[in-house]
Amino acid sequence: MFPRIANVRHLEVYRLELTFTNGEKAELDFKDRIVGRGGVFAPLQNIDFFKQVRVDPEIGTLVWPNEVDFCPDVLYSEATGTPLPEFETAIEDAV
Repeated sequence: MFPRIANVRHLEVYRLELTFTNGEKAELDFKDRIVGRGGVFAPLQNIDFFKQVRVDPEIGTLVWPNEVDFCPDVLYSEATGTPLPEFETAIEDAV
């Protein structure tokens, strides 16, 4: 399991600065994850709504008032370039 998100700061438009529990910081642009996706992501297209992002301390990831969240492992992987674990291999090894 990767470090979780400890802090978030809105920088501009859809860019956020994330601080992870291991002290690493990174900037991520969420535009491609939100714009044009519709559904639960539609409210996040409004920058004022997008700015309402916070860290859920229980799960250590980003959440918005409409309960949209993102996988903290995927965010850490993208932010740091650390590859995600090979889950398929782990499942095959367990059988």
